[in-house]
Amino acid sequence: MPSVPPDRLASDPKSPFHDAAALERGVGIIFKGVEKTNVDEYCVSEGWVRLVVGKAVGRNGLPLTMKVQGKVVPYFRDLPRPDAEG
Repeated sequence: MPSVPPDRLASDPKSPFHDAAALERGVGIIFKGVEKTNVDEYCVSEGWVRLVVGKAVGRNGLPLTMKVQGKVVPYFRDLPRPDAEG
């Protein structure tokens, strides 16, 4: 298994960026220096995350999300957490 998560990962199984093996292993996200637990999708190279907003769902049944720009540092939870600042 690689020690670095994929550049882009989505939790939606319909997405082409969904990777069940990586999600099963457990991926943590540090966004702008803060650990985020409500990340639905991320892209390191483009510098954005899609965060779940509340408990509301759209008409297709998926949670409502908000795309936010900033520094993204993904890591596998079974490895030591990286020191990521701002």
